[in-house]
Amino acid sequence: MRKVTVKIPRILIFIVAFLFVAIIGRLSFIALSNNIDGINLHEFASNRNTKSNVIYAKRGNIYDSRGNMLASTVNSYKIIAYLEPSRTTDPKKPQHVVDIEGTAKMLNEELGIDYDKAVKLLSQEGKYQTEFGSKGSGISEAKKNEIEALNMPGIDFIQGQKRHYNMGQFASYIVGYAKTQEDGDIVGELGIESYYDKELSGTDGKTTYQTDAYGYTLPSAEVITEDAVDGAGIYLTIDNRIQWFAETLTRNLATEYDMDFMVFSVMDAKTGAIVASSTYPNFNPNDLSTLEIYTNPLVSYEYEPGSVMKIFSWATSINEGKYDGTKTFKSGCREIADAKICDFNDYGFGEINFDTGFAYSSNVGATYIGESVGSATLTDYYKKLGFSKKTGIELANEVSGKVNIKYKTDLATASFGQGITVTPIQMLQALSSITNDGTVLKPYVVDKIVGDDGEIIYDGKRTEVAKVFSKETTDYMQKLMHNVVYEGLESNKMYRPTLTNMMGKTGTAQIASPKGGYLKGSYDYVRSFAGIFPEEDPKYIVYVAAKQLSSSSARPIAEQLTKAVDDIVSNLGIENSSQEINTKVIKLDNYISKDMNTTVEDLQNKKLKVYKLGTGNYVINQYPLKGGEALEGSKVFLVSNKHDYVMEDLTGWSLNEVMTYANLLGIDIKTNGYGYVTTQSIPVGTSISNDQVLEVTLSK
Repeated sequence: MRKVTVKIPRILIFIVAFLFVAIIGRLSFIALSNNIDGINLHEFASNRNTKSNVIYAKRGNIYDSRGNMLASTVNSYKIIAYLEPSRTTDPKKPQHVVDIEGTAKMLNEELGIDYDKAVKLLSQEGKYQTEFGSKGSGISEAKKNEIEALNMPGIDFIQGQKRHYNMGQFASYIVGYAKTQEDGDIVGELGIESYYDKELSGTDGKTTYQTDAYGYTLPSAEVITEDAVDGAGIYLTIDNRIQWFAETLTRNLATEYDMDFMVFSVMDAKTGAIVASSTYPNFNPNDLSTLEIYTNPLVSYEYEPGSVMKIFSWATSINEGKYDGTKTFKSGCREIADAKICDFNDYGFGEINFDTGFAYSSNVGATYIGESVGSATLTDYYKKLGFSKKTGIELANEVSGKVNIKYKTDLATASFGQGITVTPIQMLQALSSITNDGTVLKPYVVDKIVGDDGEIIYDGKRTEVAKVFSKETTDYMQKLMHNVVYEGLESNKMYRPTLTNMMGKTGTAQIASPKGGYLKGSYDYVRSFAGIFPEEDPKYIVYVAAKQLSSSSARPIAEQLTKAVDDIVSNLGIENSSQEINTKVIKLDNYISKDMNTTVEDLQNKKLKVYKLGTGNYVINQYPLKGGEALEGSKVFLVSNKHDYVMEDLTGWSLNEVMTYANLLGIDIKTNGYGYVTTQSIPVGTSISNDQVLEVTLSK
């Protein structure tokens, strides 16, 4: 065999050798270097093989001062329909929508989804599944169970979470609302939900672990877990009993009259705690389509307050030693600089003294009061009381109002509450000086914040802002405020409650026109009243203000206000507050979604009186709520999943119990008298519908 010799060019050998050396060099460089082409190889490798799963923190609950749950996070569901026929392998057990018309009818009846729209969505060809927009989302556990019980083929649910407001419109602008975002996070957007969003949200945790190239966890890999920290629980100063009466006041007035806005708030006279605050317009945070305004009138509305400010101009003059209540002046009208100042009736009350001038709410008298102290002093006192600056209450979007007294006419009008602007919360703060010997208290609405470990991380308490008046001054002002209601104009006597004595001051302010000057319409006023009760030992400050109420007088406000005060006195036992209760206190569990019969038996074994609303087989609502307390022998209400309600015998029930019952039924009530129910308008055993009104008579 002939030997063949292959000659390899030297240049080729050189190229191969060079490439071999270059590859070895590159590999060595990669092996020994941390960064290649700007990439950290260690981090890159770790990230490719490290997986993390988020452990979501549960948003904290919001409670009233008595532990009743106002806001909680609940399971929420989105309904979907499978359209792909290939999902069904056994015709006897279909896994896709077979009956399009029947399914559309069910969606319409159960969720209010438009029938024609549902048919169109369910008839789409080549689509695996479909959803139904906002009406097919945010479905409660109870409604999901009802739909599942219908056994509609092809219907399924995707679980998520949403915020649920257990008492609907109750203190809605205080509680606020939170919305579920597209990424599943729940974010507060109004009220306490917004102000304390970080505390309520908590901190998400995570699990971190190593995987192989196929995504499987490595057998020897360490799983590192960072536990989630659930959101804190927030307890408000709101007392659900007083809040009911506040809600009733605004609802009754809004039903009978048109108005731009109304706010009615009640503050603890000794601490500054806001125990009730109701507004109009109101909204149900479970249905944000009812939300008309995105600001709370309590802190976000500023307006000229009118004659309620005479409390503070008179007190300033007294405190400065410039006041003589027996000195007289001629009422009616008075020329000041380029303005003519008149009393509300234009002709006045003749020659009267300044004590009487306060009781009669004389604007002319107020001009002399302002002159007695001067612009600088009156401005200083108003600002020390907290006007023209935010109170700092735990609510978002608070505004500061305006006090700007430069000229003689400014001084004159500011003395009776025109030409300056305030907010309702500022008015409550300033009024606290009258019940605390001249010391102004900061209003607050959060009683405490409790961490997920049970530790109290914030404790709301009485906070003194400034010492503005002497005790002698506030004692004198209390006497003058008594005279307004009991010795003043006949029209002011309508502010007398039946069950207690209440001192106060009325206010009727003109509304500034955007074009300058003031509006001239019959209803273009802000009508208000500031009251303190009981006189002998003040416990509560009440303040109500309504803008453009369609009434020619303040009588509707006075009637509702005095009724609310009487209800507070009657139901809180203010006159007998020293009475001790020795009955056993029982803390309630969560019974929602539980079997009705088992729940009734459990509660009866705890010696509680159980009232079932409807004949369904499981519980969809309860009162008191989870964590709430009930006295042994007291009433517990359970709402079933079947809404065939019938009227109970209410004889002997308290007003608070009747209000709770009516709220759970979703019906309005009217009450006459005080004490306990003696008669009811809807007979026992009668079927109840939402459009009915329950009227009860109460007696001591």
